[in-house]
Amino acid sequence: MLSAWNRRDRPPEEGAAAGLQGFTVDKAFLSSLKGILLETELALTFIIFVCFTASISAYMAAALLEFFITLAFLFLYATQYYQRFDRLNWPCLDFLRCVSASIIFLVVSFAAVTSRDGAAIAAFVFGIILVSVFAYDAFKIYRTEMAPRATQGECLCSGERRCPLHPLPQLPHPAMPYPTWLHLHRGPGVILGLPGS
Repeated sequence: MLSAWNRRDRPPEEGAAAGLQGFTVDKAFLSSLKGILLETELALTFIIFVCFTASISAYMAAALLEFFITLAFLFLYATQYYQRFDRLNWPCLDFLRCVSASIIFLVVSFAAVTSRDGAAIAAFVFGIILVSVFAYDAFKIYRTEMAPRATQGECLCSGERRCPLHPLPQLPHPAMPYPTWLHLHRGPGVILGLPGS
């Protein structure tokens, strides 16, 4: 209640600027690879929606739904508003969005081409292009965000050969060196090592 009174006492320019500050568009993101992929997905889903509207209206709901989902992800990423929801695993959600959209558009595109209408054939062609864009986007998300980044013998918490958080144990027999490939871990809680070490 007190904060509402404070907001009322502020000058209108300051309140408007503070309200719009959370929705500034990151122009660097829009020109990045991820931004270009999302814009391409958005444009292709709109084209497929128009093609389905002109030919087979039964399939236009899938294109319209994916258009709004892609628009929401583009908005959340471009304004960086997704960082306010830090409990959600955004790379995993984006990966699942791409995989499910690939499967849906693959099925819908092959189902639409059976009508042999000109707009349905155009929707099939654009649908196959869109499936390849979604598959590439899912591949890039998996490679950059979800796959483990450590090579054999590196520590996942720091990327170094020797882990600063969990030093390797000293074995009594120097002829048997400690296998460094067993020391892959995520964070301070999980360590894979020799039994009893």
